[in-house]
Amino acid sequence: MFKPLALVAAVLSAFSLNAFAKTDLTVYTALEAEQLKTYKQAFEKANPDIEIKWVRDSTGIITAKLLAEKDRPQADAVWGLAASSLAILDQQGMLDNYAPKDLDKIGKNYRDPANPPAWVGMDVWAATICFNTVEAEKQGLSKPVSWQDLTKPEYKGKIVMPNPASSGTGFLDVSAWLQTYGEKQGWQYMDDLHQNIGQYVHSGSKPCKLAASGEFPIGISFEYPAVQLKRQGAPLDIILPKEGLGWDIEATAVMKGTAHADAAKKLADFSASAAAMDLYKDNFAVLAQPGIAKPQTELPADYEQRLIKNDFAWASKNRDSILTEWRKRYDGKSEKVAGQ
Repeated sequence: MFKPLALVAAVLSAFSLNAFAKTDLTVYTALEAEQLKTYKQAFEKANPDIEIKWVRDSTGIITAKLLAEKDRPQADAVWGLAASSLAILDQQGMLDNYAPKDLDKIGKNYRDPANPPAWVGMDVWAATICFNTVEAEKQGLSKPVSWQDLTKPEYKGKIVMPNPASSGTGFLDVSAWLQTYGEKQGWQYMDDLHQNIGQYVHSGSKPCKLAASGEFPIGISFEYPAVQLKRQGAPLDIILPKEGLGWDIEATAVMKGTAHADAAKKLADFSASAAAMDLYKDNFAVLAQPGIAKPQTELPADYEQRLIKNDFAWASKNRDSILTEWRKRYDGKSEKVAGQ
């Protein structure tokens, strides 16, 4: 007589477990490692039925991984990848166009123009020179104020920059130089700069960290690590070259074909929300939602006005050919990684 009751109890127990089971959401990202915990906690607090499983690497590596998995996608969503990379995925038909709830609050320059958009921006990061004042004084180096200054003979072997094949920051540098100077003069500039490069490394933040530690007096990087390291007491001057700054947008997208589309769309909703912007503002001076960012005393008030006019469609379309040419010319000074 107790068997039916036992069966009912078992069914209810199973239903209860299923009702409270969390959705594991696989999210690919190129966010800085120290940002992951804060962003994950905030999203999961707002969406307790979803748990983020991060897959993190540098921009170029995450982009290559997503493209390699095109026929068998592993990611449900992307949170924090260069818009220029997401444009490539969109061209390959890999993104699910989706309009998050707060799309109307996102600046038109900081989202995919399609309606609904394939990707929506979070914040802007831009090229910065990290200049170690202590090392520069020891070595008798003058302070550069322009990109062109970096080709001076006094800096031979003194500069480190990101490899554009693996680093989004490296690619925005190369793309910006080609757009600013024109193709012929852009490659000539990089030829001249190459004479002064000590090493090309596989991370956008690493050149600034190397400059902060004094291993190289000059690191071509972006503003986030520069500001963070300066706040920690590193002897850095943050230089924004007068020709203008290459830049990109950290952005979010839903992967087409995900089995967890509802959860991925909740992530996209959160990423575009004021609550998320409140997190981003601790790290970046320019946000996709205007009116939320707070001034960073380490950066000039006209920082946003120093960004070059950036043609993302051109950069995405020409990415492969640019990187092929870059490797042919400069890869001999690239940092070696495990397995090479």
